[in-house]
Amino acid sequence: MSQPPQPPQGFGAPQDQPPGFGAPPAMPPQPRPPGKPPQAPPAPPVPPAPPAAPPAPPAPPAAPPMGGPAGPAYGYPQAPPPPPGGYGYPAGHPQGGYPQGGYPQGAYPQGPQTPPPPAKNKKRTAVVIGAVTAFALLVGGGLWYAVQGGDDGKDNKARTATDTKGGNGDKGDKGKGADDPGKAKEGKFLFGAEQPQIKDSSRPAAGMWVTDKVFAKGDLDKVVGYGPAGGKQWEIPLDGDICWAPKHVTADGKTAVLVSQFPPSDSKPYGGPCNQVVALDLNNGKKLWQKSVRLGDKDVTFAEVTVGGGTVAAGGLGGGAAWSLDGKELWKPKADDSCRDDGYGGGNKLVAVQRCGDYEHPQMKVQTLDPATGVPKSTFKVPSGLDYVHVASTDPLVIGVNAGDHTGNGVSDFMAIDDSGKDGKLRSKIATENGKFVPRCPSTGVEGCSKLVVSKDTLYLPSDDHQTGKSGEVGRVNEIVAFDLSNGRSKGKADGRVSSTMVPIGTDKDGAAIVYRTANWRAGGSVVRIDPNSFAAQELLKNPLATQKTESQISPQFEQAVWAQDRLYLGRNYVHKPSPFADGKEYIAMIWGTG
Repeated sequence: MSQPPQPPQGFGAPQDQPPGFGAPPAMPPQPRPPGKPPQAPPAPPVPPAPPAAPPAPPAPPAAPPMGGPAGPAYGYPQAPPPPPGGYGYPAGHPQGGYPQGGYPQGAYPQGPQTPPPPAKNKKRTAVVIGAVTAFALLVGGGLWYAVQGGDDGKDNKARTATDTKGGNGDKGDKGKGADDPGKAKEGKFLFGAEQPQIKDSSRPAAGMWVTDKVFAKGDLDKVVGYGPAGGKQWEIPLDGDICWAPKHVTADGKTAVLVSQFPPSDSKPYGGPCNQVVALDLNNGKKLWQKSVRLGDKDVTFAEVTVGGGTVAAGGLGGGAAWSLDGKELWKPKADDSCRDDGYGGGNKLVAVQRCGDYEHPQMKVQTLDPATGVPKSTFKVPSGLDYVHVASTDPLVIGVNAGDHTGNGVSDFMAIDDSGKDGKLRSKIATENGKFVPRCPSTGVEGCSKLVVSKDTLYLPSDDHQTGKSGEVGRVNEIVAFDLSNGRSKGKADGRVSSTMVPIGTDKDGAAIVYRTANWRAGGSVVRIDPNSFAAQELLKNPLATQKTESQISPQFEQAVWAQDRLYLGRNYVHKPSPFADGKEYIAMIWGTG
């Protein structure tokens, strides 16, 4: 078995691609004073020029002197570079690599100091399913599939945002996205948790969860609980930085985080390795347990953790381990494993992404597991040539892959998988069309995709921002496009609001997408519901213009957002030094609603 290459440096490190989402993790942009509104062009109308690009980020600090501290190794918390300026104003919109909402993006592999051990996982891979019916050809950087059923390949036009037929075959005007203003609620700023003071440029603070009893937010070396409408209730101290926090929380308020062994210090500026898994009871503000895994004379370092099917599971280059919510160890990596779990997708099910064989040319598998034993119920062999897989949803099972045509979004194609049998089958493929659609997925992480949502039968993706193309209407706009998981075709779209960007942040019980429309110089942000049949946009919450600068501090384009209990919860992935563009207090978390 060959020695593994050095993996990408940090979240989404550049991989022969232009700067953008694939760049090293960066802080979300901080607001600056808005410029003047753009002026309509004189007659005859001329298409307006795109908004100016944001100012270049400050130069990174100089490399440390010989003998000084080196950059963090694989499995240590990562600090993003300083942010570019200006978000949510007509002067421009941010470009490129920021943390994704809901997940810390600093803990991706940065090159193992020693190769991960080869070997054979006698417990986790006791049941290895045979080949599946799907196969792939890598053609010109794109994926072409031959499958039984699913996409018939007749006309790719059906997968563009111009197809506005209703999901039930209706042919009326389904793509207008007209608001229902009669049901909109006037929102306001209910609560803000101020950002802690730090001496470092930034520190991880990911993780945000909402239950019927508490709003919990990752903070500096701790998790803090607030009332659903604000007000601090409790703190759970942690040993070090939060390396990774899943979005999933059980019905009774339990989740887990991956934590570094100790925080940064003068002698250890990057803190300890990410090898501590901590289970939390959010409803009661308690730490349930803290676990690590010993392999030889070292603790295993993990890249991420999740909660699925009542099991806490952590994975990384060294393999995966799992525990029940009461702390019982269910499985762990072995020194002779020939297949290792890169990580897991959680939620209702537990899905493993498994890497087998040669590190440089692995066979990747996606396995739906029995969460109590780790035995695969279904196995899908990923087409050869693809060495990183992202789990966008476990129920239904939707994965993302990068075939090289993704313009920095980290994913070129989504694949819907039928995992009802032992051999997983490809249902459909949905392409991001070289940047036409702009979800965000980490370069190497299993979980961590954002700017997309999945219902039982639909994948909702945002289009890239573009000029309106309308005479006298200056500004940029985007759409939310719905794709049918059974065949990969688009089935409708909802149009956005000029000078705002629509970002999917969740779904409701009826399969409708819940979408955030960003604040801008002429309107506060808003939350809308996209009807799954008509694709009309119903405005659920409308925040005021007067507080748009405060609201724009935390953008769901790059940060965490949850819509729950008729409130919008926003949270940062990192805390940072005060921004020179800040207009008043800076917050690590906010709550917006009617009261």
